[in-house]
Amino acid sequence: MEHLLRTVRAFDGVLELAPAEGSAFPEIAWGDHFFYYAPDGRVPRREQPYATCVTKDYPGDTRSGLDAADRSRLNIRVGRAEFTALTGEDPRAEPLPRDHTATDTVLPHPVYRAQGWVAITNPGERTTATAVRLLRAAHEAAAERAHRRDGERR
Repeated sequence: MEHLLRTVRAFDGVLELAPAEGSAFPEIAWGDHFFYYAPDGRVPRREQPYATCVTKDYPGDTRSGLDAADRSRLNIRVGRAEFTALTGEDPRAEPLPRDHTATDTVLPHPVYRAQGWVAITNPGERTTATAVRLLRAAHEAAAERAHRRDGERR
């Protein structure tokens, strides 16, 4: 996971929020990472992160078993077409049964699949190259959205 975090941190215009213990962010977010395209260094007001790395279960999102030791999950917004190519499913269709505790496997996000998100718990040898490709594409898509928004305001 550290390799993937370093990779994203090197993207042009990336903003990483990494709430730490004692910070002003909610305690549930401490230790997690949230990535935005924000070359001005400010969190976009109407944009969700394009990727996250979470290190624990969240309320309503416990199927990956992240509260167990040495588990984390990379989540990436990939969009409908890429989601379908990766999973063989339409993100808005009824989900197929999946073992969300599986590691080093690209899976539909257990909560945000309908929005075109995938998840990889403990990325490793099988998924790292795919994860880097998806992260780069998600960053570029976020940059394109930001540039369109900026163009609309001019």
